[in-house]
Amino acid sequence: MDIAALDVRYGPVRAVRGVDLVVPQGGITALLGANGAGKTSTVMAIAGVVTPVAGTVAIFGRNLTNATPDAIVRAGVAICPEGRRIFASLTVEENLILAGSAAGNPETAATRRAALMERFPILGERRKQLAGLLSGGEQQMLAVARALMSEPQLLLMDEPSLGLAPQMVDTVFGIIEGLRAEGISILLVEQNAALALEVADHAVVLANGAVAASGAPGDLAGNDILKSAYLAA
Repeated sequence: MDIAALDVRYGPVRAVRGVDLVVPQGGITALLGANGAGKTSTVMAIAGVVTPVAGTVAIFGRNLTNATPDAIVRAGVAICPEGRRIFASLTVEENLILAGSAAGNPETAATRRAALMERFPILGERRKQLAGLLSGGEQQMLAVARALMSEPQLLLMDEPSLGLAPQMVDTVFGIIEGLRAEGISILLVEQNAALALEVADHAVVLANGAVAASGAPGDLAGNDILKSAYLAA
């Protein structure tokens, strides 16, 4: 995925300013910065939820800058949004059934659903349980499984560790590393910069909607620009 000169506005507010960003095939790019730095707005523009006022979003060689969210999903992109946003009043299985509707073929969707419940056994065990009754970690697993129902090549993950116990954070990041090993490209937005830098292949730091620094995780760890970016907002 290649983003060039991306601008996002909400009325007079310029949330993202000229952002350039690359997510290599089969790699993890961490998008870091303080609250309000423009991270989620960047993700929403990639996913087609908001329309950028300038710049381009190219995914797998296709210009999808102004594509609709469903077209972007069909192009091989899925999102795990901040706060998970599962359907709390539906069961675990019903959440996955809804996610599988994009597959078109009900048999294909059922096969994917069964494979994911095998991959995440707790979801299989609680398939008939209301999703809102799951723990935070279990809800995050459901959010990941829901995204994987479309068999994406690029996964956008927005704050996957938010609100999780330390042990569950380790579990979720183990899942993220496993997805990379399978060849899935990942854009990882994560408030815990140290944790994100441990798993990322490349990192970009945003401050006030613009790129403040980018480079190898080892070069950015402890970097003054990274520290100031987290203090700026």
